[in-house]
Amino acid sequence: MAAVLRNVGRVHQKSTAFFLCDIQEKFRPHIFQFPSVVATAQKMIAAHKVLDIPLIVTEQNPKALGATATELDLSAAKVNHPKTKFSMFVPEVEKELKGIKSVVLFGIESHVCVLQTALDLLENNYDVHVLADGVSSMNHFEIEHALNRVRDAGGYVTTSESIIFQLMGDSKHEHFKKISNLVKETKEATANNKLFIKSNI
Repeated sequence: MAAVLRNVGRVHQKSTAFFLCDIQEKFRPHIFQFPSVVATAQKMIAAHKVLDIPLIVTEQNPKALGATATELDLSAAKVNHPKTKFSMFVPEVEKELKGIKSVVLFGIESHVCVLQTALDLLENNYDVHVLADGVSSMNHFEIEHALNRVRDAGGYVTTSESIIFQLMGDSKHEHFKKISNLVKETKEATANNKLFIKSNI
């Protein structure tokens, strides 16, 4: 009898997309540890450029909530789509996912747009990896419950550094040195990321 292969949530460079969810200016004063969310997003944007991972960006009702935080360079994003639906999984995004099997998800709010995006993706047979150091909410206690809900639905909770190294898989990867330098450059921001305290990973 042939062995049944388990889905352990591996990510592969050519079949993964990064989802940046609604990290907008109007949220800045209200989100718990907003600077930590931005710092992780900056790291992932840098990684997407080095590893050539598609970056999908949405903005929730930008006329009311403003554009994406000014620190985030979206110049190489595959999609930057305004929306009113809480989930990022809208037709304009879905059509860009040809060949994608895994989504790495980060942004705000963890218990609303991030969670609903994760659930929609899981229902549509994508593996979902939510970054514990890259999601937050206005009320910090919502974060833990949102991440637990993702796990209960079959998603994965991980960290930015872990997922980047998973995408390379080998120190012989052609971009290993660039990624190692990125990790070194962001070491202080990673160490100071207060979201780890509330993530319960």
